[in-house]
Amino acid sequence: MSALNLQANLARADEVYQRLIESHQGLDEAASRRLDARLVLTLINHIGDAEVVLEAIAVAARAGARMQEPT
Repeated sequence: MSALNLQANLARADEVYQRLIESHQGLDEAASRRLDARLVLTLINHIGDAEVVLEAIAVAARAGARMQEPT
């Protein structure tokens, strides 16, 4: 079992981010969500470690909850 890496770990991060943004151009909200879902499922399959994926889901859910808290 691998541990979830939360440190910056992506070469060419700006290029990857730009390509992600571009992949959503021209899509309506539903199509954009489907693209995101396909991407997430593809990456989950690539990771192939349920414990790492479950930890990542928990981290993302906590971060999302913090973003919705009133200030």
